[in-house]
Amino acid sequence: MSYRKLKECELFLFDMDGTLYLGDNVYFGAVELMNELPSLGKRYIYLTNNSSRAGEDYITRLRRLGFPCERENVFTSGMATGMYLNQRHKGAKVYLAGTRAFYRELVSYGIDLVNDDAGHTDAESVDVVVQGFDTELVYEKLDRACHFLRRGAAFIAANPDWVCPMPHDEVLPDCGSICALLTASSGKKPTYIGKPNRNMVDVISAMTGIPNEKICCVGDRLYTDIAVAQNAGAVSVLVLSGETDSTMVEAAERKPDYVLTDVHELHNILKA
Repeated sequence: MSYRKLKECELFLFDMDGTLYLGDNVYFGAVELMNELPSLGKRYIYLTNNSSRAGEDYITRLRRLGFPCERENVFTSGMATGMYLNQRHKGAKVYLAGTRAFYRELVSYGIDLVNDDAGHTDAESVDVVVQGFDTELVYEKLDRACHFLRRGAAFIAANPDWVCPMPHDEVLPDCGSICALLTASSGKKPTYIGKPNRNMVDVISAMTGIPNEKICCVGDRLYTDIAVAQNAGAVSVLVLSGETDSTMVEAAERKPDYVLTDVHELHNILKA
């Protein structure tokens, strides 16, 4: 197989959970790859659909795990949601069903949130409901979100992931699963902001000046990490270290450009 298209990429967008690590278990060769990419003439961004943490939280976490990371190296679905709200719903009153970290992220983008950072609502009139991967979920949030959606609020969701992978073959219900409940109870379907929405790649391309075809998305999920690359005209690399196995790849209608065992194999290809 020719790796020419892969080697010509100038910017690599890395998923994290299931790609670089799982929980606090860092995959073999992951830190070494990230440290060596600049010397190979490559730029990188950690790109995640997980809105339960803010961008600053990821910098702290990645550094704690041994990865190099600066502010410009992180882009989250929460950040993309803040940008989207400013573009499409400027000045709207927003009810957030998400974590305190997501709350802080949206506040940093100047979003007019009607709930405080503990999740309590202080308004009856809401223009937009935003749902995130809410690891602090309580029934009151579902109740309020359903209330506003049934009264005409727009429905925005940070990401479509059904589950968040955890160590020991466990998972957490993710944003997509929570949205399925709200859709069933309100009749409204959300607009998803994170991967596979090509906006995630387009925004990064505009920020860095690197065209989509010179950007490579690396991840472990066909329906988010690989789909966003395919939707945006970027190069896709699927690693088999997370959710997807070879049987799922064979069954997929659209195949990734490259299927690798893990990021250690990617490192070997890039430096060869």
